[in-house]
Amino acid sequence: MTLRFDANLKWLFTEHAFEDRFAAAADAGFAAVEYASPYEHDAARLKRLLDDNGLEQILVNTPMGPAGSPTRQGLACLPDAVGEYRDGVLRGLEYATALGAPFLHVVGGIVPDGTTRDRAFAQYTANIAWAADQANGTGVRLLVEAQNKRDAPGFILETQDQAAAVAEAVGPDRVGLLLDFYHAQIDEGDLIRTYQRLQHLVLHLQIADPPSRNEPGTGEIGWRALFAAIAESGYDGWIGCEYRPRTDTVAGLAWMKEHSA
Repeated sequence: MTLRFDANLKWLFTEHAFEDRFAAAADAGFAAVEYASPYEHDAARLKRLLDDNGLEQILVNTPMGPAGSPTRQGLACLPDAVGEYRDGVLRGLEYATALGAPFLHVVGGIVPDGTTRDRAFAQYTANIAWAADQANGTGVRLLVEAQNKRDAPGFILETQDQAAAVAEAVGPDRVGLLLDFYHAQIDEGDLIRTYQRLQHLVLHLQIADPPSRNEPGTGEIGWRALFAAIAESGYDGWIGCEYRPRTDTVAGLAWMKEHSA
């Protein structure tokens, strides 16, 4: 089975202004894109950029606060921000629908100071269930993602099993896993078995190579074996390239030609 890679335009083609990255991605051979935050741009303008360049939009994230703020990694687990969270989910669904994106990643958030992890997790699960109700009938599926404790200390989902438990509790027909191999490798490893064990819940994959979060082949992951396992599993979704190119984006894409052949 041929693996399909999409370009994360927050991370790739940063040699260009954001709107110019769509054409750059298409010129480099990508058929689809993703990026965390579309909210600084008009949805109709983004849709035109997709259409003009023959690209699909795969996912967007729910809104997050600025760097250094309590909401910098999302709002879903914050008991005192339920109203703001709900507004963000509705906005995310509006953009995902307008862009034709099948997935909305509901970003979990950092456990707030003075709040127990148990209370934050209960709020998170309730908030994901509410978001799933709002997504019903829109054609948009929700994604949840665990992040590593080095890059996102205090993040509500610390393991792939925690993320899987939330998807199972809310309903795997409504919520799936975004499995990011960069985060999984840093905290847990055993990537092939982890993927195989959770494959029934995985709707989207993301990649980067630790420790520096550069393109595959620059770090510690055995990509040939991992990609072979994904292909053999019958996975027919997209794999988001959410990495920081070591030099120029296009110069660093040789790995993709090898593994998508």
